Amino acid sequence: MTSTAKPYDVSVYIGRFQIFHNGQLALLRRALQAAPLCIVVLGSAHQARTPKNPFTWQERAEMVRLALPEADRGRVQFLPVRDYYDQARWVSAVRQGVLQQRGAGVDPSFVLVGHFKDASSDYLQHFAGWALDAMELQGRIDASSLRDAYFGNARTSLEAALAALVSQVPASTVEFLRAWAALPYYQDMAHEWANLKQEKAQWAGSPYPPVFVTVDAVVHCAGQVLLIERGRAPGKGLFAVPGGFIESRETVYQSTLRELAEETGIGLQEDDLHGALKAVQVFDHPDRSQRGRVITHAHLFDLGARALPQVQAADDAAAARWFPVDKLAGIEDRFHDDHFHMLDFFFSLTSRA
Repeated sequence: MTSTAKPYDVSVYIGRFQIFHNGQLALLRRALQAAPLCIVVLGSAHQARTPKNPFTWQERAEMVRLALPEADRGRVQFLPVRDYYDQARWVSAVRQGVLQQRGAGVDPSFVLVGHFKDASSDYLQHFAGWALDAMELQGRIDASSLRDAYFGNARTSLEAALAALVSQVPASTVEFLRAWAALPYYQDMAHEWANLKQEKAQWAGSPYPPVFVTVDAVVHCAGQVLLIERGRAPGKGLFAVPGGFIESRETVYQSTLRELAEETGIGLQEDDLHGALKAVQVFDHPDRSQRGRVITHAHLFDLGARALPQVQAADDAAAARWFPVDKLAGIEDRFHDDHFHMLDFFFSLTSRA
């Protein structure tokens, strides 16, 4: 890049970059042409590793950085932003983070660089006051397909997996993925990917995309919340609140009580739980679950300051335990799907600024 004047002070480019590919590199180059400073917003930050989000935000920042010439690397700053599953709150977090990253001084001019892929790109229209440079689709490269190729060949040939990506990702990304495959996460994610693919294949013949209904029990007692450790894929080994699929002849409340009892063996009578029910909240963001479209009904039970009821893991749970609410923020990256954000909704674990 040359040192000629740029039309804006700061360009902003938002993405997940799981896996960073040539189409994204073209958009990043456009952003660097528009301003002397480019802030790359890394979405879906602070999550547990999954086949959809296998790389930490630091690993993704390195992938992006390595794809740039040395002269441009110093012009890029990275801003990790978590998924809030609440667009207004997420937009506010991006704005605030970008302004803090930019620092004090004369009011800068901003341009947001991106392209309208589908409904998931609607956020581009919600940054009032920033210019929008909406580029055409940069080739038919789909990050989901790239991850499928990378994890789908894990048990046969890594080189075959990488060969499938060579024409679609920067050479530096290929080398990053080759090195990352030596870490234990690669085989773990490949196993998760295979399980999810097998599960989705069961619904492949459906005339309509399936929509699943689930329930969750958020049980609070004496400043602690009841968590399970998942014993099966997806999310094996991750924390979650007790819950599962609704049964055809149950109400969501009946299913909640059943799942709570099956997974934790909590020593409470139904009347005790009924009296402790404080709220029911629906979580229905289209991207909240790896399984696909899953709508859950979370029931908040507050047992007050009584002694913690005994629990014993069973069914899908490998473990069940009480965990201090004020320590939950420290294990954000160990939760299944959006379960941390469900707890954030009820207990305000992250800033609302």
